Amino acid sequence: MEKQDILMVGVGGQGTILASDILGDVALAAKYDVKKTDTLGMAQRGGSVISHVRLAKKVWSPMIKEGEVDILLAFEKLEAARWAHFLKPGGLALVNNHANPPLSVSLGTHRYPNDNEVREILKQRTDKIYLVEGTASAKEMGDVRTLNLFMLGCISNFMSIKPNVWQKCIAERLPAKILQLNLKAFEQGRKETSHVNL
Repeated sequence: MEKQDILMVGVGGQGTILASDILGDVALAAKYDVKKTDTLGMAQRGGSVISHVRLAKKVWSPMIKEGEVDILLAFEKLEAARWAHFLKPGGLALVNNHANPPLSVSLGTHRYPNDNEVREILKQRTDKIYLVEGTASAKEMGDVRTLNLFMLGCISNFMSIKPNVWQKCIAERLPAKILQLNLKAFEQGRKETSHVNL
């Protein structure tokens, strides 16, 4: 793996920033140079959360240019559509099959796009689009807050970093009382994308 530019997007409360922190830890542990930056738009109120994570032998800037994202990891479908233009042609879109409509939709001033519309927006950049059942799996495990670890499990299959490195970094970041459940979510995410061949 020469380099990977990863854009992680979601809404406040989904654990996007913690996930990007862990991804940064994993890349450093695997001896990559890493740069990351986060943007939180009223995140505590369900606003957009965006993390740029860049890893390579040497990285000069934390910001990924529009059209250069290798992997778009979206914790929410509308956020995937909003940030699709950052994907490079033929990049990979891993999208949690979950809708969290913003306030403007609830108030009736805007309409939430349907699944076909989201897919068509992504298809303008790539055919490598995979919807994963992250929120549903996290709920089945008993804690929706494990979504971020599930999504990390999904992306781990597309990076040449061994699972034990991920597990070690997760263990170093999370308190012991929630570690096993989150490791289980990570493994569930790995299973979700294990069949995908690029």
